[in-house]
Amino acid sequence: MGKTFRQSMAWLHAWSGLVVGWVLFAVFVTGTASYYRAEISLWMRPELRSGATLGPDAMATAAERAVAHLQAHAAGARAWFITLPRAENPVVEVFWRTGPGRPPEHAELDPETGAPASVRATRGGDFLYRFHFELNMPPLWGRWIVGLCAMIMLVALVSGIVTHRRIFVDFFTFRRHKSLQRGWLDAHNVTGVLALPFHLMITYTGIVTLALMYMPWGVTTAYKGDAPRFFAEAGQITAPRQPAGQPGTLAPVGPMVRQAMATIPGPLERLSILNPKDANASVVAVFEEPHGLSHEHPQVAFDGTTGAVAEIRAGGLQPGAKTFTTMVGLHEAHFAGPVLRILFFLCGLAGCAMVATGLLLWSVARLPKPGARPGFGLRLVQGLNVATVAGLPAAVAAYFLANRLLPVGLPDRAAWEVGGFFAIWLLVGLIALLRPQRRAWTEMLTAAAILYAAVCGADGLRILREGLAGGRPADPLFLTFDGAMLALAGLLLLAARKAARYDGAPRPKAARTVGIPEPDRGRAALLEAGE
Repeated sequence: MGKTFRQSMAWLHAWSGLVVGWVLFAVFVTGTASYYRAEISLWMRPELRSGATLGPDAMATAAERAVAHLQAHAAGARAWFITLPRAENPVVEVFWRTGPGRPPEHAELDPETGAPASVRATRGGDFLYRFHFELNMPPLWGRWIVGLCAMIMLVALVSGIVTHRRIFVDFFTFRRHKSLQRGWLDAHNVTGVLALPFHLMITYTGIVTLALMYMPWGVTTAYKGDAPRFFAEAGQITAPRQPAGQPGTLAPVGPMVRQAMATIPGPLERLSILNPKDANASVVAVFEEPHGLSHEHPQVAFDGTTGAVAEIRAGGLQPGAKTFTTMVGLHEAHFAGPVLRILFFLCGLAGCAMVATGLLLWSVARLPKPGARPGFGLRLVQGLNVATVAGLPAAVAAYFLANRLLPVGLPDRAAWEVGGFFAIWLLVGLIALLRPQRRAWTEMLTAAAILYAAVCGADGLRILREGLAGGRPADPLFLTFDGAMLALAGLLLLAARKAARYDGAPRPKAARTVGIPEPDRGRAALLEAGE
């Protein structure tokens, strides 16, 4: 590990970053994209258009129609969830679960008629958002893996800070013409130091967000496993009502919606209807969080059979819960306005670059001597680097492109979109392992650029067809999104051009530090940066 404390920290930084770097890159990319989750979802459903916020009467009518649909199609479910229309998502979404352990059922309804909405099936930005912390795995497994990787990420950040004595000098240093290894090291330093407060904040708050899942023992011991009572006493939810075991009739929800909107001065987000056929049915109106750091949702609970107000939760969180919700709010940045959200997005891109350059630096620092062939371990790392750094952006582009190319009425259409995402990612990974390293980088980055340009082209053709048919004018959101796709295509083409210029020549001597053995040259370069 090294003879000195800083050498040990350099070893820890290099190896901890490599072990989880590929997962962390995927987490950073999809998490950064999730800052525009609503816009991505709207772009992936071009049949919709963002509209005005509905008033109490229209919201009440939409809720009544959603309940009618659930009574007809989900009468046996123990809970109904209704997401009411809002400006960025002008449809009613209903969810229900038919039994324990089964995936939730889902439908989208026209708020004006209650009929199924004429909109293509897609997971939209929600796929990228959930991939960010679940990796498209069963939730428990995915969240544990991401949590462990985040813990190691925190270790890598702290050890990186200890390694760099010249951390502020590194902020202004970038020597791309000095040597290949020096250029990657400086790029890693700049992207790491530039947004270091963001990296520390986003990693720590990401761990805290699921802390009760990772460390449930306090709540389990104090509340005998009754987690809902803990959340209710902390002020995060209304007190749950146990089912009476006797049949009951659900009161009209329209008056409840009107009363809730008159009670809480904020946008109504969703309704939760628990035990709708029971005498102890409850209806909870959940509002969007008010402006501010704390991620707390005001709520109004009703007796489901009488329509009477049972409880109002609007602020007043306990200190521990307030701290927790503030951490969640910092991580998700729902409080951020347009300018601050761009800043969060740019910091997220810096995080992606930091992880990517760290992975590349590890492999570049361990290139064999001239004439020698890389070993299996190094070749595997090089292939995984291409598969991750070039493959994941290509997979995201394929996901967007599938949304435009697949037939609107295709059965399981949303699953086909996700399948396209993983198919392209797997294809890039296989090519990266089979092709020579330099060619793999150039070819895969170029392919990713072509995919992003194709996304813009496919949507441009759709806009042109609608215009020729006398349809609605192009939404500025769609034009902005297409422009972002072109910009990404240009950046990837630039990266492919840079990769093509690299002739594969061995790196020059990079380490002035003496006493460090040959296999640890990557660590030596990190130490040199801190001298």
